[in-house]
Amino acid sequence: MKDVDLVFKALADPSRRELLDRLAARNGQTLSELCKGIDMARQSISEHLALLEAANLLSVQWQGREKLHYLNPVPIHELYERWIRKFEEQRLAALYDFKTQLERKRK
Repeated sequence: MKDVDLVFKALADPSRRELLDRLAARNGQTLSELCKGIDMARQSISEHLALLEAANLLSVQWQGREKLHYLNPVPIHELYERWIRKFEEQRLAALYDFKTQLERKRK
């Protein structure tokens, strides 16, 4: 499976997106910290984290006996550059043209 496919697969699940949101809010959390407040088995969360790691959306660092999880935003940025940005530029150009036309009419 291609890297981009792994990223899309990882982002398709709301539980995994919640884990990424939690890491975006506070990076470097342990599995126990990530489990707090989530109504899901620890093993399920661990499996979600493994998939996120396989998609390169998070990295891990061992600190003694603790495994810390860190968000890696690079694959999301790559998706933005490849799939979203080009559509955003067209929208912004259309808004700019619309604004310019309105301003000309006022004169």
